[in-house]
Amino acid sequence: MESETGIVGEFGPDTADEETGESPRVDPNERRRQQIRAVWEWVAVVAVAIVAALLIRLFLFQQYYIDGPSMQSTLMPEDRVLVNKLSYKMHDVNRGDVIVFDRLSGVNNHDDLIKRVIALPGETLEVRSCEVFIDGLRLREPYLNVEQVAAIEPAARCGSHTDIAPETVPEGMVYVMGDNRTQSFDSRDFGPIDVDEIRGRAFVVIWPASAWAWL
Repeated sequence: MESETGIVGEFGPDTADEETGESPRVDPNERRRQQIRAVWEWVAVVAVAIVAALLIRLFLFQQYYIDGPSMQSTLMPEDRVLVNKLSYKMHDVNRGDVIVFDRLSGVNNHDDLIKRVIALPGETLEVRSCEVFIDGLRLREPYLNVEQVAAIEPAARCGSHTDIAPETVPEGMVYVMGDNRTQSFDSRDFGPIDVDEIRGRAFVVIWPASAWAWL
């Protein structure tokens, strides 16, 4: 029904407070309850996000910071890589994989190292003049920087490391080396590593953005 003063709705005329613009029908207690619910909803969202991030870091992926020249020029100092911690729960370690592993370097002193898998369990490895041979066949290594290697005298291409006579990699272990063969502390120094010590497979460079690349 239309009145002289305007339209009368189902609940009667508009009686909103002229100063606040709020209807007197709004219960202040209900408003506080809504605000509290909104706060708790945001707290729950943040808590779930934090728990999810922790679970992902613990079980799925983890970021690692490159410190040192041993993987140049594939990985440079200060690069950051993402490591898949589930890889070797789904399949075996493959030759050429870039892995992060835990190495006990002293009493209760652990180091996380990043190297490339060169030889697998049961294979016979030999190094001659800094060239790697697996089961008597020369290993093709396209990930090495050809120009960097060519610029170094042949006798110095393995740094202080000497040739390695044929040796068989034990079962459950892998032989690892850095791509920078002249400046890498790897299996040539401490021998093969246990597969159980591998934390995961590095599969992508995520920082700096200009260096983004699959590994």
